[in-house]
Amino acid sequence: MAKKLYVGGLNYSTTDATLKAAFQAAGTVESATIIIDKMTNRSKGFGFVEMSTDEEAQKAIEMFDGKELDGRTVKVNEAKPMEPRAPRTGGYNHGGNDRGGFGGGNRW
Repeated sequence: MAKKLYVGGLNYSTTDATLKAAFQAAGTVESATIIIDKMTNRSKGFGFVEMSTDEEAQKAIEMFDGKELDGRTVKVNEAKPMEPRAPRTGGYNHGGNDRGGFGGGNRW
């Protein structure tokens, strides 16, 4: 069974390929993914690595947690399942009291 690891504190220039290549030192890497910001299309500085066995995942944690990768000290631990989040709010006024914000009165 594959074990998913969280890798935080990554250099923004680290790619999926360099992350996978580094973690192959601990065993078989099923996948390596850097999380990308949708707005800027840049790395968010963290990612996930999926190792093929629990033993290889534990070895990867021991090898890389607190160590340097691409010039940055990284944090590596077992990934936790994503918890449900409340829907996002904010941005525009959805309360029905939006008056446009362009002042008022007679402009001429």
